[in-house]
Amino acid sequence: MNVAKNMEVIAVAAAILVSASCYAIAPAAPALQVASTTATLAAPLGKAAMQVVVVKAKRLSAAEKARFA
Repeated sequence: MNVAKNMEVIAVAAAILVSASCYAIAPAAPALQVASTTATLAAPLGKAAMQVVVVKAKRLSAAEKARFA
């Protein structure tokens, strides 16, 4: 049997075997996901649910600015 003539059939058969094995290995039920308690908190009335980011840092001196520039 000439392998070069049947290369397409071999590739299709390999793809079918790989996809079938992926389904056979996959778990029957999805993993349990636990909800985050911080994401389920409701916003108080009259206020939008918003996250605030506060950045605290000292300003650079002229010498430090010149060093980084």
